[in-house]
Amino acid sequence: MQAGALSPTMGIVGTVFGLVNVMNNLNQPSTLGPLIAAAFLATLIGVGSANVVFLPIANRLKELSEAEMHFREMTLEGVLAIQAGDNPRVVSEKLMAYVPPSERPTEEEQEAAKAAAKQAA
Repeated sequence: MQAGALSPTMGIVGTVFGLVNVMNNLNQPSTLGPLIAAAFLATLIGVGSANVVFLPIANRLKELSEAEMHFREMTLEGVLAIQAGDNPRVVSEKLMAYVPPSERPTEEEQEAAKAAAKQAA
């Protein structure tokens, strides 16, 4: 996140240095165009790298971190419920609260899982 916040600032710093270089070469008008272009290119690179590279990576890492925390909370809740001696159905219901409704198994899938568990036992 810090790289995304700092890269535009670094681009502006590069632009300022480039414009100082332009000021040093005011007596050579033929070199001013490329020098000004180089100065503003620093800003473009700074803003572009922030918006195209650093901020998307930071956002993705934040999403992954939140998903991992969600998983760890769910795991801890399950372990504590088992340790407390809760009924397995109660544990299942507690943990199912962590699963988004769109991802929860249907009644048929739950019955099939129960039947498979009985056969395995």
